[in-house]
Amino acid sequence: MAGSSQLVKELREKTGAGILDCQKALTENGQDVEKAIDYLRQKGLAAAAKKAGRETNQGLIHSYIHMGGKIGVLIEVNCETDFVARNEEFKAFVNDLALQVAAAKPSFVKREDVPMDVAEKEKTIYEGQAREMGKPPAAWPKIVEGKLEKFYQENCLMEQSFIKDPAVTVKDLLAQKISKIGENMNIRRFTRYQLGEA
Repeated sequence: MAGSSQLVKELREKTGAGILDCQKALTENGQDVEKAIDYLRQKGLAAAAKKAGRETNQGLIHSYIHMGGKIGVLIEVNCETDFVARNEEFKAFVNDLALQVAAAKPSFVKREDVPMDVAEKEKTIYEGQAREMGKPPAAWPKIVEGKLEKFYQENCLMEQSFIKDPAVTVKDLLAQKISKIGENMNIRRFTRYQLGEA
């Protein structure tokens, strides 16, 4: 019994999930902690999806100034209640997002925010590159699709790898926070300023 309570404690520390959830995850996965983590992540993402329809009209506008005043970020992240908006974990999450914007320079929150003309222009450029590389025309759509996907991963905040844990995207991190805190959250908008940039 002591061994299993030690496993529950380890799983709780790694995931932040409740005791009963951890016990169930370990039971369902033969006391394998790594499999239990995956199990909880899957359940957590499912829990986050259930909360996705709920309104988020509270939250925080946070400012972050970096590198001796050379880079600044303003970001708005919404949640359901003022109680969560004042929660230290929520504040830390919003600060992490501001750091992400400062470091990774996204241009959009999510791929749906990319204007159609911008996406079309990128596609035209990628097709031109494929042509210049001498690739057969039949291969162009696949090449364009791959390069466009990379464009989204680099330019959309939600699709970027999280700077503090590159194995996780910002979208996954948001889902984990929704699951852990128990409220729907939404990254609404951000502005990144860099000294001397238009």
